[in-house]
Amino acid sequence: MSATFELCSPFKPAGDQPEAIDQLVRGIEAGDRWQTLLGATGTGKTFTMASVIARTGRPALIMSHNKTLAAQLFEEMRELFPRHAVSYFVSYYDYYQPEAYIPQRDIYIEKDASRNQDLDRLRLAATSNLLSRPDTIVVASVSCIYGLGSPEEYRNRVAVIERGAPLDRRRFLLALAGMQYSRNETAPERGRYRIRGDCIEVWPASESHAIRIELFGNEVDRIERFDPISGEVLASESRVYIFPAVHHMMPEDQMQRALESIRAELKEQVLALQSQGKLLEAQRLLGRTNYDLELLTETGMCPGIENYSRHMDGRPAGARGYCLMDYFRQVPGCDPDGWIMFVDESHVTIPQIRGMHHGDRRRKETLIEHGFRLPSALDNRPLRFDEWEEIAPQVVFVSATPSPYELDKCGGVVAEQVIRPTGLVDPPITVRPARGQVPDLVQEVKDVAAGGQRILVTALTKRLCEELTNYLHKSGVRVRYLHSEIETLERLEILRDLREGTFDCLVGVNLLREGLDLPEVALVAILDADSQGFLRSRSSLIQTMGRAARNASSRCILYADTMTPEMQAAIDEVERRREKQIAHNAEHGIVPRTVVRAVRRGIEDEIAAGQVPRSERIASAPAPNPVGRDELADALEAEMLEAAAALEFEKAAELRDELKRVRAMPDGPVLPKRPTRGERETAPPGSPGTRARRGKGKPG
Repeated sequence: MSATFELCSPFKPAGDQPEAIDQLVRGIEAGDRWQTLLGATGTGKTFTMASVIARTGRPALIMSHNKTLAAQLFEEMRELFPRHAVSYFVSYYDYYQPEAYIPQRDIYIEKDASRNQDLDRLRLAATSNLLSRPDTIVVASVSCIYGLGSPEEYRNRVAVIERGAPLDRRRFLLALAGMQYSRNETAPERGRYRIRGDCIEVWPASESHAIRIELFGNEVDRIERFDPISGEVLASESRVYIFPAVHHMMPEDQMQRALESIRAELKEQVLALQSQGKLLEAQRLLGRTNYDLELLTETGMCPGIENYSRHMDGRPAGARGYCLMDYFRQVPGCDPDGWIMFVDESHVTIPQIRGMHHGDRRRKETLIEHGFRLPSALDNRPLRFDEWEEIAPQVVFVSATPSPYELDKCGGVVAEQVIRPTGLVDPPITVRPARGQVPDLVQEVKDVAAGGQRILVTALTKRLCEELTNYLHKSGVRVRYLHSEIETLERLEILRDLREGTFDCLVGVNLLREGLDLPEVALVAILDADSQGFLRSRSSLIQTMGRAARNASSRCILYADTMTPEMQAAIDEVERRREKQIAHNAEHGIVPRTVVRAVRRGIEDEIAAGQVPRSERIASAPAPNPVGRDELADALEAEMLEAAAALEFEKAAELRDELKRVRAMPDGPVLPKRPTRGERETAPPGSPGTRARRGKGKPG
């Protein structure tokens, strides 16, 4: 059985798209396990993927190599499938420092992380959609191969509430506790519930709105969805599903078995360390693990509980854990293998999948060797590459520069998509000397910005990226930078501001390559193009130059003193595509036109649900002159609601009192407007003179 997907778009397949779509659909229907789509930048690969999903009617997982590209794909897919469940699944860490030990210096580094609650909610929404409806598309980063709880246990804990049906109050509250919901009678939060007489209010962890269940005796009398901040009733429901607040669910009787298994492994490992003469390591392991066992016995939780996941799940040693791909095998009404996986920018994504397990294992082996962890910590891991290949369904690799792995799997390119529906051709390439590249770049940037268009500049290091940004700023250029130390959601804001013209030039390192859809960019400048390394490889150069392929007046400048083999190979491939594109345009009388695309706010809309809309926030500088009483009151009210939505209730109360004072004033000009929270921030992310919030390494 398959789902029905309705593709909503005013456009029809054009250029190479119809043939590519037909070839991929034929391959899927014929049961081909691996296929490759070679799609040049700007040829509409996302629309091709969406068309294949609509034609085959199968749930789909779209894997991307970074969060920024995944967010862009999510926005595009949600626009193409507005009536279906399109979800976003990436790592919920804003920064992540894994536990590690450096034996050469005897330094132990504790795990340190900052968890983003908005991304956590979107992850839970993705798995909830997979277990409740077949018309599901999930856009994910490579973090989807990390461990999750069992989908069977997760599904078995789902609570179904129906209007008019009997409901045992005590049993329902125990079920909420078993799903890791906690009681909170004061401040509404995701994953919490409160009781008011015969009314139970639950805020599901995967949703932006809460559910009110009104009882009449032991029967459900009314079910309402409401805004947990304002209390406004949004809808009445006849049936609701409440999914667990976390992914890791465990049967109640399994904790005792897990504790016994951990104790048995501890005894065995301590004896092994002692037999090797590692008495200090044995004592360290004994103390740390016994402390964890005490916490698990008393509270059911402990720091680093994920390192005991094999015992918690009851898995044998060496067995893989569950991951997002296992949830696709539980989609209702679909065969376990009846879904599709698209690996976007596969030339980058596949090496990431291949390397994640090795890095994780090497770090944990050091911890185990020196008595910080039990050997079972090795089983809390991402999938090995062979495991990923084994459980992957029918796969379509999508890339402008497929690597030998993809081509070997498919026996070559299955479908090629080089002709753009807009008639745009790949940008012409100019090679200029690297000596004096910065002064030349400044002049080029100013010329392009004067024409109302945007510029991308790629440097080799984060430090050079920031220093070049400051230099361009001092030269009178409106510029920002973008690199991996800027948080996920801030990256999206920077890219949106670039498109909207808030600034003209964006300087980056490695995030300005695959997949970014920026039609306003008319110039791509690559500094030190003749340097060696993956940032200046053939595929990297082609991908970076492709960022200018959505603008009719685009061009690309390579700054280099020598012509490297990688540069020559990239230039030759671009010229091959240009010849084919120009010939097609001449044959069909097509005049290239710049892509016109609205600035999407898909992720912002998802995260801002139930909050004060961005358009209502005051984003201008504080007014230097007196303003009207009503204007000041409106600004204070907007900030008060924003603070309440952010659960900063003390701040909201202060603003409420100030709002009352202002409204009591006589009408007329009053003191200058009080700056909003947004105005009090030092500067937008990536602005000159500011530093990004420092992460300590990020997964996926």
